[in-house]
Amino acid sequence: MKPVLLFYCQHSVGLGHLTRSYALCRALSEPFRVVLVTGGQPPAGIEPPQEVEVVALPPLGVGADGRFESHDRRFSVERAWAARREQILAAFEELDPAVVLVELFPFGRAKFARELVPLLDAARERGAVTACSLRDILVSRRSNQQEHDERACTLTNAYFDAVLVHADPSFARLEDTFGARRRLAVPVHYTGFVVDGDDGERTRGEHVVVSAGGGRVGGPLLRTAAAAQRTLGLPMKIVAGPFCGESEWRELEAMTQDGLELVRSVPDLGAELRSAAASVSQCGYNTALDIVRAGVPALVVPYATPEEDEQRRRARRLARRGALRMLEPDQLDAGTLAGEIKALLTFEPVPPAIDLDGADRTSELLETLVRQVQAA
Repeated sequence: MKPVLLFYCQHSVGLGHLTRSYALCRALSEPFRVVLVTGGQPPAGIEPPQEVEVVALPPLGVGADGRFESHDRRFSVERAWAARREQILAAFEELDPAVVLVELFPFGRAKFARELVPLLDAARERGAVTACSLRDILVSRRSNQQEHDERACTLTNAYFDAVLVHADPSFARLEDTFGARRRLAVPVHYTGFVVDGDDGERTRGEHVVVSAGGGRVGGPLLRTAAAAQRTLGLPMKIVAGPFCGESEWRELEAMTQDGLELVRSVPDLGAELRSAAASVSQCGYNTALDIVRAGVPALVVPYATPEEDEQRRRARRLARRGALRMLEPDQLDAGTLAGEIKALLTFEPVPPAIDLDGADRTSELLETLVRQVQAA
């Protein structure tokens, strides 16, 4: 019988955390019985891996005002918090997992400590292996960043056996965006980047694919691309994203014309990019890796706010390696974008030499940790 791995993932704005977790789950399901606890709004048209069991919590997200909101009308925010904590602990007691894998916390998702610290307390008491799953680049421009990092260091040292950074250390290291003065006492493992699916064959078409991850914050890019298509005359496919708001969707529908196709989502963005002439997108973790693997000429316009600089950092590093072209968000307008897309048609991307074996290596590392605990 396979040991149980309980994997917690909360997505609030985009799809990146959930998509990467799905990819990890596929690899982890070989040695483990994987139960994925999800806490965000379920994305329409994007299904979890068939081999994975899912515990869906009452979904919470962040509204336009920065406050939490419940995505299930049956629950107020406070009722959702209470139900989520009860459901998480009940799942732990029923499953008695050998591994508890937590995505991002405590390096992010600090406000979810109310449901995660009790889970980690239970895991510590029961002797389960505990690990934190991290992307390549963290948010590092909070107004209270130093305080945040010190608290994260304390919680990591208290509750975790390992930190798994899903990146190639030649591209990004944890200390680049994590600046606690105290030292992490927990081993940090670089797994390589986590990718999903097969590479497939590149068959360059004539159309431009425009995407914006989950779509919740992609409106400016998608609208500008639709406007640029009128002057370009190139066929274009806009993937709005499953979280694209209704008013945004209607506005995009009103901009459609001959040569412009608009869809909510696609089952495999990587496959779309392999058959495209060019890609225009933001620069989230998964989209960036889809671009690299597809070898498609790509322009990225990273999502950025005064606190959110993760995508810009990733975009600049990939642009320096010649893997893609980058346009700063404040330079985005229809004329500029049209010119950049024309330039893409003669751009030859350079494949970056980065490790893409993160899913399998994560599985191997956790297997080793479980064996060490069982042998102790």
